Amino acid sequence: MAMTRKQKRLTLIAAAGCVLAVATGLILFALSDKIVFFYTPSDLAKQGIGAGTRVRIGGLVEVGSVQRDAAMNVAFRVTDTEKSLSVTYKGLLPDLFREGQGVVAEGVYEGGDRVQADTVLAKHDENYMPKDVADALKKKGVWQGSKSP
Repeated sequence: MAMTRKQKRLTLIAAAGCVLAVATGLILFALSDKIVFFYTPSDLAKQGIGAGTRVRIGGLVEVGSVQRDAAMNVAFRVTDTEKSLSVTYKGLLPDLFREGQGVVAEGVYEGGDRVQADTVLAKHDENYMPKDVADALKKKGVWQGSKSP
């Protein structure tokens, strides 16, 4: 029995839809390892994230916690005023990186209270802080910005 023109068209559309669905699924599966979630130090403690997980930590650089050495290694603590965690980073920090200022560090969670960062971002002017960090600090009641992010 021969297929009509309409049946051929519907079969072609269904096959193309299946191929598109499989391709979308494969892309999402491949990107799932690249997705990085944002956490405050308190959130990270509550979530029970396993060591070796890629994370993005945001909060304030704890005053008095920044330590530098001659090999461009930097260690500092990020806090949300409830909890804090240690961040180590090798490289040049942004010019606006300062104690008591907002920061976002992205890297690998090593377990306990340690993150090995490969990217550190600092706010770029007096009123800006990444929205996720500002929202988390507002929720904790420690947001001191004069403007909404």
